[in-house]
Amino acid sequence: MEYLRAQEIVASPKEYEVSYNGVSVWIDKLHEDGQTATVHLRRSLEEHSEVSISELKEEYLVH
Repeated sequence: MEYLRAQEIVASPKEYEVSYNGVSVWIDKLHEDGQTATVHLRRSLEEHSEVSISELKEEYLVH
């Protein structure tokens, strides 16, 4: 994922499906370096990780 798209997702009132290594995550914070973000698993608010934004993927759900 690109940094600008991650910014759009974080700022949006809509909910987007984002994954990291195939696991659904929520983007908590984008870091000032423009390269990393803090995320947590959608099912666990306690476990936060710092990850590379380039490794985040926006999932497009087919209806």
